[in-house]
Amino acid sequence: MDYPNDQHPGAPVKAGVPEHGRIPKYYAVKTQIAALLDELGEGEPLPTERELCARYGVARETVRQALRELLLEGRLRRAGRGTVVAGPKLEQPLALASYTEGVRRQGRTPGRTLISLDRFPCPEPLAVELGAERGEPVWHLERVLLADDERVGLESTYVTVARVPRLDADFDPDSSFYAYLHEELGIGFGAADERIETVLATPREALLIGTPPALPMLLIHRVSRDTEGRRLERVRTLFRGDRFSFTTHLPSRN
Repeated sequence: MDYPNDQHPGAPVKAGVPEHGRIPKYYAVKTQIAALLDELGEGEPLPTERELCARYGVARETVRQALRELLLEGRLRRAGRGTVVAGPKLEQPLALASYTEGVRRQGRTPGRTLISLDRFPCPEPLAVELGAERGEPVWHLERVLLADDERVGLESTYVTVARVPRLDADFDPDSSFYAYLHEELGIGFGAADERIETVLATPREALLIGTPPALPMLLIHRVSRDTEGRRLERVRTLFRGDRFSFTTHLPSRN
């Protein structure tokens, strides 16, 4: 089978073909389906597996393996009982900016669905991260992240009750927590420590986000400080690996 020789930014070297030149049949089919997706455009339905098998002259399992990879890469997405062409991934900056700002910059509508807002005595490990006393009351705010009503992530925020005593009464859970801190409480963000890793969602997390448990996730841990250097919040955010990429600017060392 033929495979594309032309490259585009971000594409694998030599279109992912091994040096010995032999490529798996499913991969050749995958590249042809990927070209078909470019022709169809975002939101258009994909032909059925039976139609793809007939088009490329391969077995159904070959087509299924190609489609599985395209789904994991975010080129396709499930819609009802079918599969459609997915749009470009959301780019989230690795910076002290809220999720709301990042999504709006790309012309999408951010949103959140509240799962829970609870207060509990702070355990020792969390107390260290928040600069709090063990047993001190803390809030746990858990929300599903939305982009144009599509579930794309799950966010857990921990903050001491002393810093935001009326969080349960004054805060709109569909809005930006950063904006609430700044506009309502006059708290500004200074610096943050952040760590990124790839994980698989737990069954509960996958159910809340609406993804298969086998879908890779990008997990961000963040501990933020205010402008006076005091620890402010501890955030754990899961982003769908098929719908997000992260960007940052590396300044010159000169």
